[in-house]
Amino acid sequence: MCKRKLIQCFLGIAGLAIIVALSGCAKQKTYGAVKFTSNPAGAEVVNLKDDATLGNTHTPLVVFWEAEEGKAEYVTVQLRKAGYREEITSFWVNTRHETREDAEQEAQPIIVDLIKRNKK
Repeated sequence: MCKRKLIQCFLGIAGLAIIVALSGCAKQKTYGAVKFTSNPAGAEVVNLKDDATLGNTHTPLVVFWEAEEGKAEYVTVQLRKAGYREEITSFWVNTRHETREDAEQEAQPIIVDLIKRNKK
């Protein structure tokens, strides 16, 4: 009888250890936001990693990043506007916020001055 209780106790502890270990594997999503502003406004923002246009509008524009457990991401974007030179900028997105709303409240400002092209 004592041996049986010992085995049950061991199995209970082992089960609890497995549950604790698995709960540590579920990574919490975190969010970061960047507010792009260009001078003049109306530039398209393109992520050069995959050549995808960010957002569905032009500057000013807030874009969100999602990560696991606050992992930062290095991003390089190009701002494009007809009649202006393309500008490239790089930055780290800090994804430390638990919600998109919190991230938007503290969106990182990225401000880019566009230079008018010379007409020939």
